[in-house]
Amino acid sequence: MTRISAFFTGWVLTLVSASSAWAQEMPTPSFPVPWQLNLQTPASPVAERLVEFHNFLLVICTVISVIVLALLIWCAIRYNAKANPVPSKNTHNTLLEIVWTAIPVIVLVIIAVPSYRLLYYMDRVEDPGLTIKVIGNQWYWTYEFPDDDISFDSLPLPDDEIDIAAGQHRLLEVDTPLILPTDTDIRILFTATDVLHAWTIPAFGVKLDNVPGRTNETWTRITIPGKYYGQCSELCGIDHSYMPIVVHAVSPEEFEAWRADQLAANDNTPDDANRLAALIQE
Repeated sequence: MTRISAFFTGWVLTLVSASSAWAQEMPTPSFPVPWQLNLQTPASPVAERLVEFHNFLLVICTVISVIVLALLIWCAIRYNAKANPVPSKNTHNTLLEIVWTAIPVIVLVIIAVPSYRLLYYMDRVEDPGLTIKVIGNQWYWTYEFPDDDISFDSLPLPDDEIDIAAGQHRLLEVDTPLILPTDTDIRILFTATDVLHAWTIPAFGVKLDNVPGRTNETWTRITIPGKYYGQCSELCGIDHSYMPIVVHAVSPEEFEAWRADQLAANDNTPDDANRLAALIQE
């Protein structure tokens, strides 16, 4: 049993060391700051469109709020008991009822058109340059690259391993980040092994449920290299708050080098399996 345990330990350390070389400090171009008033800096076309849509809705909400506030103030001044001692007894006004029904309908149509356009844009991408699969577990993430037979787990770092001086953040760091290339259309598949999870990266505009027995799909294209953070956004159990997400966005050339390292580490898998079988027989 000691030899089998040593075998597993060596195999895991090989995979971790192949990934840790790419888990060095990187700039963080999109991160929440104290007293921030707007959304995080977008780092993908989807996130950019979401910010534009948010700003568009903010204008509509502001205009509606100003109009309603003005009407309330006008009614309070014009129709108070002192200014209007004999109130009107009218109960219907056909023109007014048509107006206050038609205007909200028009506003909803104005909102719905860009909303549906954005939903379809976010749905999926044709001919992606890369496909990854995100699997939610209680309480960590598993990442797979189906085209390359690469997979690994991403576990949260405990508090005693967080280096604040190095720019790390409590409850947001992982042992093995996900490495993705910039300027590449990436198809992302989502599923789970146990309960509902939700893989969320605000800077990418990605937030989709991981559902057991079902595969959801979206896409992203990272435009800014750097280190990006996210968290599980679906209540998934006692350690829901301990499911951070870290993505390192690197150049396509750096990503290809990382992928080559992962494939080289996987080349020993058949021999390792034979060694394990021999150890078990002993």
